Amino acid sequence: MRTYMAIAAVLYSALMTGVVTNAHGQASSVVQSQDATEAAAVDATAEALEVIIGFRINPVRLTFQPEQRELVGLGSYIVNAQGGCNDCHTNPPYAAGHDPFRGEPERINRANYLAGGTQFGPFVSRNITPDSKGRPGGLSFDEFLNVMRHGYDKDKAHPQLGRKLQVMPWPVFGKMRLHHLRAIYTYLTAIPHAEPAR
Repeated sequence: MRTYMAIAAVLYSALMTGVVTNAHGQASSVVQSQDATEAAAVDATAEALEVIIGFRINPVRLTFQPEQRELVGLGSYIVNAQGGCNDCHTNPPYAAGHDPFRGEPERINRANYLAGGTQFGPFVSRNITPDSKGRPGGLSFDEFLNVMRHGYDKDKAHPQLGRKLQVMPWPVFGKMRLHHLRAIYTYLTAIPHAEPAR
């Protein structure tokens, strides 16, 4: 029985780490636990699940072309389950009586969803809903990338501090894959325009 357990432990270790050891516990060769095809299939399966979850947790009506479905769902997953965009870009983030931080059942403030208006000292979060041309925050995709990767403040709202956004965590979001940034942008084009709460 111990022999089987030892073999199982070695196989499990090899599968998880890709390292195979000899009888003396020394690494004898490196193997791939999954080939490129299997890894791609795992990534595709994970992303398909994220798309499904993205649609399930999306709080607003969406308008998009059928060919945008996967990007919109993935973008919703990133915006609503990973990025925490609602916390800064929706004011207030939760509907009255539905703030989970107060032990209430969660419901996003749909009326002002991602319309900005949250105060951070001298800074106010931007409205990132689509403008009349369907551009999130009035940004083209290239401008959006410049914001997300480099913190470029196209409005120059605080010239005394330079041209970089000061509250937006662009140094973190800028490390995301281009595919994920495109998904976020595509999702933001699909949500309805909203105005900040007054």
